[in-house]
Amino acid sequence: MRKPSRLVSVIAMVAVMVLSWSPPAGAQRRQEMQFLSDAETEHIIRDMARPIFQAAGIDPDAVNIVLVNDNTMNAFVAGGQNIFLHTGLLLGLEDAGQLIGVIAHETGHIAGGHLVRGSEAMENAFLSSLIGMGIGIVGGIAAGNAGAGAAGVMLGQHLAERNFLSFSRSQESSADQAGLSYMEQSGISAEGLVTFLEKLGAADDPLLVDRDAGYRRTHPLTRERIETVRNFVERSRAGKKPVPAQWNEEFHRIQAKLYAYLDPNGALRRYKADDPSFVARYGRAYAYFRRGEVRQALPLVDGLIAQEPKNAFLYEMKGDLMLQNGRAVDAAAPYRKAIELEPDAGSIRVSLAHSLMEQNDSRLADEALRNLQVASKTQAQSAFLWRLMAQAWSMKGNAGMVAYATAEEAFARGDKPMARFQAERAEKLLPAGSPGWLRAQDIRGQAGGK
Repeated sequence: MRKPSRLVSVIAMVAVMVLSWSPPAGAQRRQEMQFLSDAETEHIIRDMARPIFQAAGIDPDAVNIVLVNDNTMNAFVAGGQNIFLHTGLLLGLEDAGQLIGVIAHETGHIAGGHLVRGSEAMENAFLSSLIGMGIGIVGGIAAGNAGAGAAGVMLGQHLAERNFLSFSRSQESSADQAGLSYMEQSGISAEGLVTFLEKLGAADDPLLVDRDAGYRRTHPLTRERIETVRNFVERSRAGKKPVPAQWNEEFHRIQAKLYAYLDPNGALRRYKADDPSFVARYGRAYAYFRRGEVRQALPLVDGLIAQEPKNAFLYEMKGDLMLQNGRAVDAAAPYRKAIELEPDAGSIRVSLAHSLMEQNDSRLADEALRNLQVASKTQAQSAFLWRLMAQAWSMKGNAGMVAYATAEEAFARGDKPMARFQAERAEKLLPAGSPGWLRAQDIRGQAGGK
């Protein structure tokens, strides 16, 4: 089983219908959305936004930060407490202050209850489950599993029947006010939101390019809105106080990683070999990693680790580098160190289990299972996780748990007939009343079994 490169592992290609703000009313245009996943990027953004979420009365750990591989400058909320950020937005912003301003505004939509209700609640629930599926679909495609690939297509067809939510100008103004309030409570200047809105410009700006139009299409701008936000900053206690320097450093690391993932060759031109800064070395290391050039990447990664020995995500990167180049034995140690530093990072635990299973040594099955069981608390919808778990149970000769884990994998992929079949097998093989037996019953019922 081979898993794609870490940053932004591809979760799924889904065709969706996005409501257009241009006439005629209700006009629609088809887009393909490619969801991406990276534990470090999500961790950094969540930590920056934590004061905003807390000011809004939202549990920061309950908010999903979802990356969308799209070069338009856009962000939106859907499916409950899910904030979707386009890569074009992250690469187009100038600093962490602008990112916090955008997130504060989107948090205003969440806290204000602006999400669509009624019949479209089905779409929101479906989006939430799609986020959870993530790595499972990735694992299936990476392993050449036709069933998993088909599941991704099926998800796209389902979403294509519905519209993403869109907000009115009054809701935009309301979200602005809420976001400004959250930043004020947090002692964070709203100057970033002002400069971001000004960057987008007035609605009749002839120089506006389509890449910039994404946010304007889903978040209608008016000159009055921009002026209101600007006036708030002038009266704010935080004024134009810059955000912490560490936030900008981490934000630029996010950008370097994205640049390197999307265009490794371009990143090597951008982050030149004579630039000794951490961000530049990080961008070069990830670009070489993406190109599979271990000899060039490894010294850079080791140098970064020496500089920040408590940065779990640098060890994760080293583990990924080893694993992606067929060195599963060498990958395990940095993954273990990463987990020691970030024990709640479920995706890293899945990667460690992957490296252990790649070694095809039954003595490592117990360690893999321990990590997968912890990871399943936050990634229960990951088909890739359950596939690894089935492999580990197979090594231990437990046919009942193999059937159960395979049922979970099929269910996560959306293959209900297979999920039902494997759940029925698990019920026959596992002790009645055991946790796996009970969950198999649930899967059978949810998959349409009697």
